Amino acid sequence: MPIPAEVKIVEVGPRDGLQNEKAVVPAAVKIELIERLAAAGLTCIEAGSFVSPEWVPQMADTAEVLVQMHRQTGVRYPVLVPNLRGFEAAIAAGAREVAVFTAASETFCRKNINCSIAESFDRYAPVMSAAKSAGIEVRGYISCALTCPYEGDISPAAVAAVADRLFQIGCYEISLGDTIGAGTPIRVRNMLDAVSARVPVKRLAVHFHDTYGQALANVLVALEAGISVVDSSVAGLGGCPYAPGASGNLATEDLVYMLDGMHIRTGVDLDAVAAAGRFISAELRRPPVSKVNAALAGRAARAKMPGQATGT
Repeated sequence: MPIPAEVKIVEVGPRDGLQNEKAVVPAAVKIELIERLAAAGLTCIEAGSFVSPEWVPQMADTAEVLVQMHRQTGVRYPVLVPNLRGFEAAIAAGAREVAVFTAASETFCRKNINCSIAESFDRYAPVMSAAKSAGIEVRGYISCALTCPYEGDISPAAVAAVADRLFQIGCYEISLGDTIGAGTPIRVRNMLDAVSARVPVKRLAVHFHDTYGQALANVLVALEAGISVVDSSVAGLGGCPYAPGASGNLATEDLVYMLDGMHIRTGVDLDAVAAAGRFISAELRRPPVSKVNAALAGRAARAKMPGQATGT
């Protein structure tokens, strides 16, 4: 299958990237991050989630963020909802797109949202009904689409079954998540072969963590399979509180650099998104995880030091 000429990047930094931070990030900082990302050309930015603040306190101010942020024309700002109550709170705060989440691993599903996979679909039935009535689009997430920290490798058939069910209940797009970043290109290809046999490729997205440094290689395999939607997180922010050993998401800067080099259109300005990554990293008091961001910063520093020799 030909590699897509254009890729939509779903920026998950303000939600998935920040949700596990221990120090509370003020709403004003989250809003500035979201607005910087939109200004950089990202057209789909996860703005937060309406999960219980008891479990994810970092997202307790999502309603405030949605109400106060400036919405740029042509940009979507989805939020995560765990049930009908969360959906209603999201709509009251002005959300126009939501996402639901389940897993391909029974153990992970129970640890993450305290129910079985089947029960998660029971929870989402009223959400899908209410969303349809309100004209709200719903995205679906599948955690542990390759490996589970508790069960080990997950069969492609299991992932395909969950993806098919999300598609059948009305999710317009299904994001396949390598939650602990243990996937490799051949396993990604096998999983995508199984899922795309049941769900149209144009309805699929991929979401890779970079724990073992495989994220960009896995994206390339996904592109070769016809996937044209990729989730990423500015500065490589992220991790999962219910996935021991999971490090950050694929950095948006690294993804944009690779896609630019492949002449694949994203509409994202690399320098601007790198600046957004430096902004939020400074707020968190650590450097960006992104290798491209570090390289750009190093290049800028060298440019300010005339007469320096360069290595071979």
